[in-house]
Amino acid sequence: MSAAAASSTISVAAANPLKTLSLSSRSPLPSAISLPSRSLNTPRRRLILVSCTAGDGSSKPTILVAEKLGEAGVKLLEGFANVDCSYNMTPEELNTKISLCDALIVRSGTKVGREVFESSRGRLKVVGRAGVGIDNVDLSAATEFGCLVVNAPTANTIAAAEHGIALLASMARNVAQADASVKDGEWKRNKYVGVSLVGKTLAVMGFGKVGTEVARRAKGLGMRVIAHDPYAPADRAHAIGVELVSFDEALATADFISLHMPLTPATNKILNDETFAKMKKGVRIVNVARGGVIDEDALVRALDAGIVSQAALDVFTKEPPAIDSPLVQHENVTVTPHLGASTMEAQEGVAIEIAEAVVGALNGELAATAVNAPMVSAEVLTELKPYVILAEKLGRLAVQLVAGGSGVKNVKVSYTSARATDDLDTRLLRAMITKGIIEPISDVYVNLVNADFTAKQRGLRLSEERVLLDGSPENPLETITVQLGNVESKFASSLSESGEVKVEGRVKDGIPHLTKVGSFEVDVTLEGSIILCRQVDQPGMIGTVGSILGESNVNVNFMSVGRIAPRKQAIMAIGVDDQPSKETLKKIGEIPAIEEFVFLKL
Repeated sequence: MSAAAASSTISVAAANPLKTLSLSSRSPLPSAISLPSRSLNTPRRRLILVSCTAGDGSSKPTILVAEKLGEAGVKLLEGFANVDCSYNMTPEELNTKISLCDALIVRSGTKVGREVFESSRGRLKVVGRAGVGIDNVDLSAATEFGCLVVNAPTANTIAAAEHGIALLASMARNVAQADASVKDGEWKRNKYVGVSLVGKTLAVMGFGKVGTEVARRAKGLGMRVIAHDPYAPADRAHAIGVELVSFDEALATADFISLHMPLTPATNKILNDETFAKMKKGVRIVNVARGGVIDEDALVRALDAGIVSQAALDVFTKEPPAIDSPLVQHENVTVTPHLGASTMEAQEGVAIEIAEAVVGALNGELAATAVNAPMVSAEVLTELKPYVILAEKLGRLAVQLVAGGSGVKNVKVSYTSARATDDLDTRLLRAMITKGIIEPISDVYVNLVNADFTAKQRGLRLSEERVLLDGSPENPLETITVQLGNVESKFASSLSESGEVKVEGRVKDGIPHLTKVGSFEVDVTLEGSIILCRQVDQPGMIGTVGSILGESNVNVNFMSVGRIAPRKQAIMAIGVDDQPSKETLKKIGEIPAIEEFVFLKL
């Protein structure tokens, strides 16, 4: 069998995730790659992203603005479209009006569910979310009905950073408590003695746009700034005098902790009883990111125990929080009602950013801030569907094999296929590999529209190589290989001979399989989760590990062993339906013949 290789490099992106936890990862998000059964009412997918002409025959489209938008944004929209500003609509009123509109702009207070898209009767082409979060928009329904969803993720950066610094300083000097005391007729100067910021260590947890701006300002206040973000470029941190450290080191050494991480399954309640116990006694915590990253009950316990001296919070797990919330009412807690983006300048910036994104999308331009995928022909999706799933899961596996202190910068993807290069469009596969690498440790929604842009923003460089095989081109691909260069691995056996984290897979009978880890051949379906063990090749190992899992009621769906030679080293890959407990994984690690192991959640 002969093979010829062609390679290309996409300067695409890595800088903003947070702590990579081997025991959890982000679950896949609704996107255009899912193929729901087609009904007569389901719009047919098209290759055109957006092509808008007014439904009433006029030359201008109609844009419905359902919540207050800055004047500059409204003026920009009015120069392009007929603009209907209708605020405080009921769901019924929105559903009635939407069939007359080509685009809809909302903030966080309007729910854009499936019924909105159904009521639009196919006319709605773009939904713009004036802000970052898109929890109030049904992405799956939007994609199904051919509607692009865009947001405005950058305009709030400075406002959020400034609010973080404001909370930091006011907490340190007890400003809110002293203000309330004086207004109650008291004058207790000794009670509200604060602490100085100069010379203190601030740990910025999440070194993205907002975290970076907070670090700049804290340096100006004379603070020593460290940061944890395993995917932040070290050169960017060093350029502003910030040291990148591990998660545990940040917790142990910080006098102040400022949170700027996304809320993902990996970061949900990442500050909990266990992590609070690792902190320096008397630490002070600021959160202007997402409420769910803190276990609020655990924070109350840490405050009562004196582990956490003070906290300043702008966000909460449930907003607004209960009036009688022990956390809100705690005397050592300063709270604000989610004001991070609430400056006049930020509101105008968001208005302009979302207006430009919506106008661009209606003009048929690919939007870098799109959060759902563009329309791809159903025929292409049908053929590539199992390979798309394989691509994302290989990316997800590879990034979980990276040790926490390493930053992913270089990704090499190799495709082997009997099809000619011009007959194999790998853009969707590349996007899904990027999705698998970035989404588990980020709040970014990666798809065909924004994959390369998102990667570029994070300093990731992705190169593709296509290896042409002899044989029948019946299947679009034989194998996909993902290699991460210049990283440390938490599972040494995943390293190739040249030192990259390497995973390879193929599709068998329509099901994605993992077929190689490092230099070891394996064969395990990519369903559920996987345990990888490097062991001494000897009798009874499969039974020993299987018994431990069985005793813990963990079902094994697949098991494969690849070895160098008999009685030497081997890799056991075990597919499991359930996540084993820490105690179960510890028992596996204590088996004398097992040299290393890792649990990977798909």
